[in-house]
Amino acid sequence: MRPFDAEQSDPANAYADSHAPILAELVRDPGMPLPTPPRTTRRRVVLPLFLFVATCLSTLFAGGAGEFLRVANGEGIVAGWAAGVFEGAKFAVPLMTILIFHEMGHFLQARRYGVYASFPFFIPMPISPLGTFGAVIAMEPRIGNRKALFDIGITGPLAGLVPTLIFCVVGLQWSEFVEAPPGNILFGSPLLFQWLSGAVVQPGPPGAVLHLHPAAFAGWAGLLVTSLNLIPIGQLDGGHILYALLRKKAHPIATGLLFSAALLVVFNFGTYGPWLLIVLMLLAIGPKHPPTRNDHVRLGTIRVVLGWLTLAFIVIGLTPQPIISMG
Repeated sequence: MRPFDAEQSDPANAYADSHAPILAELVRDPGMPLPTPPRTTRRRVVLPLFLFVATCLSTLFAGGAGEFLRVANGEGIVAGWAAGVFEGAKFAVPLMTILIFHEMGHFLQARRYGVYASFPFFIPMPISPLGTFGAVIAMEPRIGNRKALFDIGITGPLAGLVPTLIFCVVGLQWSEFVEAPPGNILFGSPLLFQWLSGAVVQPGPPGAVLHLHPAAFAGWAGLLVTSLNLIPIGQLDGGHILYALLRKKAHPIATGLLFSAALLVVFNFGTYGPWLLIVLMLLAIGPKHPPTRNDHVRLGTIRVVLGWLTLAFIVIGLTPQPIISMG
């Protein structure tokens, strides 16, 4: 999940006093990467590593939940655990690959621009269909300049989208049609997933539904995570991109989108109820984006076009109803 701005003291403030010549060069050349401020402590390693392992296990459990439940019912403990791990890995490995690509896109781009970034903090959620709530990266409160903000914000979603599309296509090829079970819970498909399914999967028999291979389900989850992060509000990746494109003009747009989404969920709770938690989180974070140290750097035509196209990905990558009850 998208990096957040850590509420911590900014080491670059003290750094600026002793590096005035370098900062003077930044004024003359605002596109110059901001040097990495010296830090009194190293990046935290133990907690990110622990959360990474915990998230691997929680996604493994989510993918092999059916087999693990059979073990709980006493149906062959050794064979059941082996089957659960095998089935779970079919989902966990693709999903964790997508999340790692996403977070490393942010991390490596931040390193390129000399912006301090922590190692990713993955968020395990064992009792959920996905087994995780993504990941976050703590970065400096004010990123060096407008171009750095844009590149750091957009690289994560684009990097994560590469394995996402690969697992969607490969997983759909491995998926099979089955008879629709009564009272089942289905997952809504975004337009892009529908197009890929139509191109990869042959039509099934009447009344049958496509049972997704775990890799395809991981790809579906990757589309969801990427699209959620591209919502142009606050500290999400989309919020970074929108602010880099419009600067302070992004604030009324983000505010309007957030409160429109809140009203939509409240007055159509039966349909959009699952989005309530996301809306509450965004309200807590706030719709506005803080300025960079230099908002006047030009992005250039290529970045502007790429930014708007990336934000438009939400239209084809996000489904209004991720979970559909067939009861």
